[in-house]
Amino acid sequence: MTQGAGQGPEVVRTATLRDFRVPAYVHETGPYAQNTPHGESAGPVGEAARYASGESSPYASVDSSEQFPGEFSEGYTPTQRDLPVIHRGDTLQVAVDPVAVPAPAPGGGPGPLYVVGDVHGYLDQLVAALQEKGLVDAAGSWSAGTSRLWFLGDFTDRGPDGIGVIDLVMRLSAEAAAAGGYCKALMGNHELLLLGAKRFGDTPVNSGAGTATFQAAWLLNGGQKTDMDRLQDHHLQWMARLDAMEQVDGHLLVHSDTTAYLDYGDSIEAVNDTVRETLTRNDADECWDLFRKFTKRFAFRDDGGAEAVRELLGAYGGSRIVHGHSPIPYLLGEVGEEGENSAGPVVEGPHLYADGLAIAMDGGVTMAGKLLVQQLPLDI
Repeated sequence: MTQGAGQGPEVVRTATLRDFRVPAYVHETGPYAQNTPHGESAGPVGEAARYASGESSPYASVDSSEQFPGEFSEGYTPTQRDLPVIHRGDTLQVAVDPVAVPAPAPGGGPGPLYVVGDVHGYLDQLVAALQEKGLVDAAGSWSAGTSRLWFLGDFTDRGPDGIGVIDLVMRLSAEAAAAGGYCKALMGNHELLLLGAKRFGDTPVNSGAGTATFQAAWLLNGGQKTDMDRLQDHHLQWMARLDAMEQVDGHLLVHSDTTAYLDYGDSIEAVNDTVRETLTRNDADECWDLFRKFTKRFAFRDDGGAEAVRELLGAYGGSRIVHGHSPIPYLLGEVGEEGENSAGPVVEGPHLYADGLAIAMDGGVTMAGKLLVQQLPLDI
């Protein structure tokens, strides 16, 4: 893969679980290590470094690998490695034509609907995927007329140019609106993580499983120093105003495959209002709890998965849930244990599962998978 614009020389992508490894710069000091004298490591950063070297960490007092196959417990704290390998055979991988041109809207109605899975800073891959679908031109400008485009969240962390991704989405939003279409985005757990790391730094929060800080969690989950250095007020304001969920053409769009949305309201409007109000209050513990709940996953798989989907659809409407967050390679068990050699996961398209009620859109771009852009509805 190639680095994002202005982010350095081309590097070779390896098919490893690099998105669960602690970035090398956790040993460094700088603007992202808040309230720390020059030359000393902040408490959370130092702990992250010790955790990377094999020592225990107060930020990982719950071993997520021991909690599955069940849902995360109430004491779950997001840590460096929160995705176990899952060997499942009941999901359907949907092969799609990689080259498409948006069809004009009949009778002047709304244009075709597209969704984008987790991007995680891979700007070049995003632009290429949007170009393949005819949504942007060779210059990266909106070229899809009245088409409607939804991003499912997680724009930053792990990849080389998260801020470049946000800048692109913000620009496409303006260009699409001018053309009669739209480009919109949902709140992912990594938006909450970056907001928390910027706002609260190494302030301790009540994790329910030992001491934690947003800064340490951000580092452990792929936070990029270049993103933090380039983060500006308008990026923060844009992220803080994102909706948590929306229903479009019978599709309930969310970031995370969890039922935790039910904790925040009994309607889409109520959930979105509650999330925004929580961020506005700027309380570290409240924001951590929101982040923690948005980080839960796998609620729609295995026995009871379809029922969990029906519970959300019953509360918020729609006939199918479309989500990102949990990489498809993990849902398929196509990724080996950490440290094993692997040819890399093969992802051809979205995955339809939970009795055909859920569509997974995270193609695992951070682990040499595929950044998915898909027109809805799926023809199954």
